[in-house]
Amino acid sequence: MRILWKPFEFSRRLLQAEWCHPSEPISLFTLTRKTPVPRLRKAPTIFWSGQSQGFSTMPEIEAGMRDSELFSPPSSVRGMTELDRTAFKKTVSIPVLKARKEVINRLMRALRRIALQRPGIKRVIEDPRDEDSRLIMLDPYRMLTVDSFDKAELSVLKELDVSPQLSQYNLELTYENFKSEEILRAVLPEGQDVTSGFSRVGHIAHLNLRDHQLPFKHLIGQVMVDKNPGITSAVNKTSNIDNTYRNFQMEVLCGEENMLTKVRENNYTYEFDFSKVYWNPRLSTEHGRITELLNSGDVLFDVFAGVGPFAIPAARKNCRVFANDLNPESHKWLLHNCKLNKVDQKVKVFNMDGKDFLQGPVREELMLQLGLSTEAKPSVHIVMNLPAKAIEFLSVFRSLLDGQPCSTELLPTVHCYCFSKDSDPAKDARQRAEAALGVSLEASSSVHLVRNVAPNKEMLCISFQIPAATLYRDQALSPQNDQEPPLKRQKTTGDPVSGEPQITSDS
Repeated sequence: MRILWKPFEFSRRLLQAEWCHPSEPISLFTLTRKTPVPRLRKAPTIFWSGQSQGFSTMPEIEAGMRDSELFSPPSSVRGMTELDRTAFKKTVSIPVLKARKEVINRLMRALRRIALQRPGIKRVIEDPRDEDSRLIMLDPYRMLTVDSFDKAELSVLKELDVSPQLSQYNLELTYENFKSEEILRAVLPEGQDVTSGFSRVGHIAHLNLRDHQLPFKHLIGQVMVDKNPGITSAVNKTSNIDNTYRNFQMEVLCGEENMLTKVRENNYTYEFDFSKVYWNPRLSTEHGRITELLNSGDVLFDVFAGVGPFAIPAARKNCRVFANDLNPESHKWLLHNCKLNKVDQKVKVFNMDGKDFLQGPVREELMLQLGLSTEAKPSVHIVMNLPAKAIEFLSVFRSLLDGQPCSTELLPTVHCYCFSKDSDPAKDARQRAEAALGVSLEASSSVHLVRNVAPNKEMLCISFQIPAATLYRDQALSPQNDQEPPLKRQKTTGDPVSGEPQITSDS
């Protein structure tokens, strides 16, 4: 008997190959090129040699059974609520190819298609019978017989003088060798949804568990920590997001309770207390999309700024930024992150209600910017990322400014986020924005589909220039600006960068 030890994560994994006399059960035997492919049947646990030469052909395994059972944990773990890693031991039969050790590197490059790929498994192991040779573990799904080699692979085998003859190796799998979704699928009740995904926030795995998963919540949290390097804490949301401060109650399922974390997004660094502020890593593409719309010298008002994912990239593009958030913790970390990213001199930070921010600092700065000479022509953008309520704030723009309407080129562009459960979410977003503003936006707005939040619930961003008739108390345009150029009608397409659906203009 030869024992091969390989360290991995929580324990040392034992690989064992048994070599027996022909009269005993054997665990390594040869596959011949003449292997028949009869009606597929399940492989037995122990194989006996029934031929004088001391080896047997490899029994075929029904494809459906292979997919569902071969690399699934033992059925005995079903219903486990407290993780027992030792219960996941299982032995499977793997085809192996013998080759001289000096050709292994070149051979492995040629056999990438069929080489075994499992967590924590070393694909090349020592040959217990020949110290000058190695055994290459192959994927049993792809290598049903020796005829499974393709022409290119056979050509390399011939060139390197490696026999295509296969043998079988009994491989012991442990907890470390199963993927997280395989573990959870084996543990949770059969037929129930399995949680294997999460939002990563620095060292924190943020899960949204469903009711049927709650009895297994601590096991799920432990698996997430075990299977994801760098994750040291798993949390589950226990309440809906608070619309005032945009944070939520959470329960630590596994690991440390430290919620102070650091994340990198689009080459910027953010630090914050995840338990006290709003952060959604799924919005990184959207943060980048809005940043791409801005040019150096533009003005950005971020009404619900959070910890700075819109404000900081804009400031780095040399925009003048006014960032606000009502949550004192968000305000604190926004200030911190501006310094961390060295843009604190370019961002004016406020801790106000969104309505007060719009009627105060935004109004004052708009009066200043829109009164500038048209030669300067700074673009003004207002981001309102509070999807649950932002549309309600659009009514603040009605008659916000005094004086004569400016050139339509200088009117600010609003990017307002919302949720919709309507069958036509883009139309729903536009109609709700129109109701708040008291003006039609049908020909002068675009709607971008940000992401699917839940079944039948979409997050969208409606963008439009605020009509002068809405923004100014004196609605009469001067003669040279007596018409606002309408934008083109809209249709839904795919975003060329992110691949997400969006509403774009007809040509």
